[in-house]
Amino acid sequence: MTSRRHLLTGAAAAGLGAAAGAGLVAAAGADNAVPAAAVEPLTTGTATVPFHGPRQAGIAEDPPAHAAFVAFTLPAGTDRRALARMMRLLTDDARRLTQGVPALGDTDATLAPLPSRLTVTFGLGPGLYRAAGLKAPVADLPQFRIDRLERRWSGGDLLLQICADDPLTVAHTQRMLIKDARPFAAVRWVQQGFRRSPGVQAPEHTQRNVMGQLDGTANPRGPEIDPAVWNADGSTTLVVRRVRAEIETWDILSVADKENAVGRRLDSGAPLSGAQEHDEPDFTKLDSSGLPAMPDFSHVTRAHVTDPALKILRRPYNYDGVPNAAGQPDSGLIFASYQKDIARQFVPIQLRLAEKDLLNEWITPIGSAVFAVPPGCDEDGWIGEQVLG
Repeated sequence: MTSRRHLLTGAAAAGLGAAAGAGLVAAAGADNAVPAAAVEPLTTGTATVPFHGPRQAGIAEDPPAHAAFVAFTLPAGTDRRALARMMRLLTDDARRLTQGVPALGDTDATLAPLPSRLTVTFGLGPGLYRAAGLKAPVADLPQFRIDRLERRWSGGDLLLQICADDPLTVAHTQRMLIKDARPFAAVRWVQQGFRRSPGVQAPEHTQRNVMGQLDGTANPRGPEIDPAVWNADGSTTLVVRRVRAEIETWDILSVADKENAVGRRLDSGAPLSGAQEHDEPDFTKLDSSGLPAMPDFSHVTRAHVTDPALKILRRPYNYDGVPNAAGQPDSGLIFASYQKDIARQFVPIQLRLAEKDLLNEWITPIGSAVFAVPPGCDEDGWIGEQVLG
């Protein structure tokens, strides 16, 4: 068995590929026994997503219900060798936990056997590349005029995106990874989010955000994902934006006003120029009053992209914090965007939104960070090996 000391001193991590078996449910007594035919198998808890491969998991798959985005800051003087030791250790934790196997030295090993489609995705910030003496493939975003960024939600040298269908699995994984990252880096921020739980709606249905909108209708799908997201070596990039929803003022709008701001019907998600959610918006169509059916200031109009290679893969999660003393909510979106090239794909869309998106009246970006997402690894490798090895 590979020891924790062995990993910390830089040896290659040994992977375990065994998935834990499903637990058995026992009745308290014979009188309360449930007939075997009536017991449905529990599959959500034991479901796994492969960790190894040329691309990291947690990007193109159907997003699980719960997520934690954990960003770290490196101390001054961190060098490439220390970064390699850290990534070996965190990779070993992730490869075990995602398959339902406790991490080395896991003091809460009983929480590991139900991975619930757990994925751990690693992102490397510009500061990590500087510490390694390398040129970063990503740069901080330009300042958009709608931004009201707070340092407590911005930046970061390393990101861990932890996703699973069970919040306890996310919490346990987050705790283990933070504990093992502690000798190398300090936690900068943690953002926790949620989506619909498994079984609430069909997986192919578009999720809603806390403002009631369908979110992700225009995502690339199927064969469109590869040219938009993946580089030839299996790498990609990630933008994380924390967007506060101004729920109090949004709530007083009429349905028609909300739909004009978004550019879609709130009930069906159809563009105002169409009848079905996935109808292509028609920006030449006029309404009964002779005005464009798709307002020029609507969110859909400003964000629209026709070239599949210039699309972005939205993987958002809602957040809902503690209301203030007056009962005003702290809600919004953790907007995670995957794309090949941030400057070529994400920035032009965001510039158009910042210029004239009416929805800006009810949303405020308060956090922003960018990361390069390195390729995946095989059973004998570790995430970041192509960069730091």
